[in-house]
Amino acid sequence: MKLTTKHVVAIGIGAALYGVLSAVSLPIGPNTSLRIAIALLTIFGALFGPLVGFIGHALNDTMMYGGIWWSWVMLSAMIGFSMGFIKLDKTFDPENGILNKKHIVKLYIYAIIGMILAGIAAYIGDVFFYGEPSNKVWIQILIATTSNFVVTAGLGIPALIMLARRKSKHKNLTAE
Repeated sequence: MKLTTKHVVAIGIGAALYGVLSAVSLPIGPNTSLRIAIALLTIFGALFGPLVGFIGHALNDTMMYGGIWWSWVMLSAMIGFSMGFIKLDKTFDPENGILNKKHIVKLYIYAIIGMILAGIAAYIGDVFFYGEPSNKVWIQILIATTSNFVVTAGLGIPALIMLARRKSKHKNLTAE
């Protein structure tokens, strides 16, 4: 993917939105919360790649906790990274109204792959680098993976679908 000015601006805006919106959360387990900001990882990951999650999560950790928990930053990056797999399908172009059933199925598959990769990244980081208890980390990963998938499947992917539909309706408009 060629990094254009548009991509850099979108990544910056997406990271800032993700960082700030991540502060809005509902605690659901040990150091684990449901965050609607995960939907942004789906959208920006599919359109621009993993940097939104990586930068945004690091920004949120810094703002909220004064330090960065890198293993969970990688979790967010992996979700965005996996959603970016959809860009391998050259027919996927929601910015021009092109998103079909095949793309939607792929997005859900990539979401599952992303959640698995994210869980592995968080586990390795927490247990092997931070020395966290394995049992606690498994519980956190199970809760986070479930809630992240619910937000991705219920908000993120439908938002991409709505974006494509909105763009397809306005595709034939011309300036006079």
